[in-house]
Amino acid sequence: MIPVIELRGGVPFGTALGLPPWAALCAAVVGNLIPVPFIIVYIRRIFLWLRRRFPKLNRLVDKLERKAHLKGRKVSKYKYLGLFVFVAIPLPGTGAWTGALAAAFLDMPLRRALPSIFLGVVTAGLIMTLATGMVVATIH
Repeated sequence: MIPVIELRGGVPFGTALGLPPWAALCAAVVGNLIPVPFIIVYIRRIFLWLRRRFPKLNRLVDKLERKAHLKGRKVSKYKYLGLFVFVAIPLPGTGAWTGALAAAFLDMPLRRALPSIFLGVVTAGLIMTLATGMVVATIH
């Protein structure tokens, strides 16, 4: 449940700790998805609250909003399919949290955005599990 690393680091880390690959995958998917509904529903209110209560954080909030709008432009053309593909690509900065942030700023309803993000996370998780398995196989 760490931003940026998310499931892309969770699967290899869990496997390195001795978890079976399927257990590492399940734990990473669940841990990755827990904050997503809260981000989609509440992030705009949280940003507004931060701006009012802690004006010194305005630059950080501006940076996060710019990031959401930039990522949102990539997603907006294809809507929910674009959101799925964006989240499914297992690269830093393309995970569920950033996808949820983009969905929030694109005013995507939770009930429509969540399935795209879920499928993207599972797809990225399967890719990472297969990649981790291939690396482990070459080491042994």
